[in-house]
Amino acid sequence: MTDIPRRLKVGLFLPAGELFYMGGTPRWDDILGMARDAEALGFDSVWILDHQLIESDTPGWEGVEHGAWDCWSILAAIAASTSRIELGPFVSNTLLRNPALTAKMADTVDEISGGRFILGLGAGWHQHEIEAFGFPYDHRASRFEEAVQIIQPLLKTGYVDFEGTYYSARECELRPRGPRPNGPPILIGTKGERVMRVAARYADIWNAEWLATPEEANPLLERIDAACVDVGRDPATLERTFGLLVDAPGWIAADHDDFATIHRLGIKSALTGSAEEIAAGLNAFADRGTTHVQIWLGPNTREGIEALAPVLELLT
Repeated sequence: MTDIPRRLKVGLFLPAGELFYMGGTPRWDDILGMARDAEALGFDSVWILDHQLIESDTPGWEGVEHGAWDCWSILAAIAASTSRIELGPFVSNTLLRNPALTAKMADTVDEISGGRFILGLGAGWHQHEIEAFGFPYDHRASRFEEAVQIIQPLLKTGYVDFEGTYYSARECELRPRGPRPNGPPILIGTKGERVMRVAARYADIWNAEWLATPEEANPLLERIDAACVDVGRDPATLERTFGLLVDAPGWIAADHDDFATIHRLGIKSALTGSAEEIAAGLNAFADRGTTHVQIWLGPNTREGIEALAPVLELLT
C-alpha cells in the first residue's frame, strides 16, 4: 500500500444480497471481512447496492426472486467497524424512503463514520420491488427531483421548508448535526437526460454505471457537461465518477456459471487482463477527469479483492 496520492480513487461494491456472493448469500461476517480487507489493502471506498427484492431477468434465471440485506443497516455497521475507508449506498432509492428521513440517516451515518460517508441517490428503476414494499412507482423523475430538493438543503444548511406534489418537509431541521458543517457529499447516479439536469443542479458528484472501457465514458461526459451548461453551472465544479465492471487478474468469468457472473456477463464484458492492463484502463479513466470509480469485481470475494490490490500500486 502506497501513501502517494492517486488521481483516481478506487472503490469496491460489496455483495449484500442473495445470489450475488458467487451464487450464495453473504452473511454479515463475510461483508465485514471484505470491507476490512479493502481498507487494509488500500482501496478508497466500499459501496452497497440498495435493493430489497429483485425479480431476475437474467437468462436461465428468469423470474427467480432474490433479496438483499438493508443497505443502510449494513452501511452503519461498516461505518462503526472501519476507520479510514469511505462508504456509501449505490444508490439509495428515493422511492423507498421519505426524503427528510433519508437526510437524517445520511447525517447520522456520517457521524458514525467520522465524516467518511457519501450519499448516493437514485430515482429507482425496479418496479417489482418498489410496489412489493408498498411504494408508488409513478412519476419517478418528478418524485426524485422533489426528494432531492428536500435532501440537499437539509444536508447543506440543516433546514428546509418545502411543499411539493409528492413530498413535503415543512420547517424541518437536522439536529444535531453530523461531523461536517455542510453534511456528506451527494452523489447522483444517472444516464437519463432529465435526472442528469437534477444532478447538475444539486449534486456534488455525478455517476454513471456499468462501464468497461474508458471510451464508453466520452459521450456520457459530453452529456453531463451539457446538463451543467443548461442549468448555469460550471461543469468543472461537478465531480465525475463511474461504476465499472472489472475482472481480477487471472480470473476468467466464462469459467463460472453462478448467477452473479452470468448476470454481470449479460450487462457487458468487463475490463480485464493483467494488473498492468487493468491499471492502464483505470488510468485512462483518470485522464478523462474521472476522480473515483466503483468496481463490481469478479470474483466478488475476499480472494478477488486481494488479487486486484496490486493494480492500486500501478495507478498514477
